[in-house]
Amino acid sequence: MDHKQVIRDFIIANFLFGDADRLDNAASFLKKGIVDSTGILEVVQFLETTFHIAVNDDELLPENLDSVDNISNYVNRKLTPV
Repeated sequence: MDHKQVIRDFIIANFLFGDADRLDNAASFLKKGIVDSTGILEVVQFLETTFHIAVNDDELLPENLDSVDNISNYVNRKLTPV
């Protein structure tokens, strides 16, 4: 399973309670009311545990964490050696 699907499944299970039809991978979590600012902390914990990455304070940005697509791209960047 690819990173995007793992992330999507987590969001669906934990924030949409199984309602996959409500989630567009490009949709902003905050604008759509899917994940609030407190929920982002839960997402960060999931990412750190699941993908064994560290999410730094300066990376807590919508560009990194506000949609399935953004998170997937962010995780891929973190996992790609420089």
